[in-house]
Amino acid sequence: MLELMEWLADRGVTTVFKADGDRMVEHRKAWMVIVSGGPLGEDSFFRADLTTADACLDSLVAHLESKGLSPFVSGDAHDGNC
Repeated sequence: MLELMEWLADRGVTTVFKADGDRMVEHRKAWMVIVSGGPLGEDSFFRADLTTADACLDSLVAHLESKGLSPFVSGDAHDGNC
């Protein structure tokens, strides 16, 4: 996760990854990821509130890939790997 956040920051994307203790105790969707900016475009705000950290990461990667940005494939707009 830290490598992905650094990879995104290197490309100008702001990333917030949060575990909410109150939600966790209440058995609600305690994990949240938010990304915006950089090569994702002006209307780039993305947020997912899910029950596990892995689900948030999967959702984030799917969103990035839908925008043509993948940390797992060489040749994105900045030609980098995570």
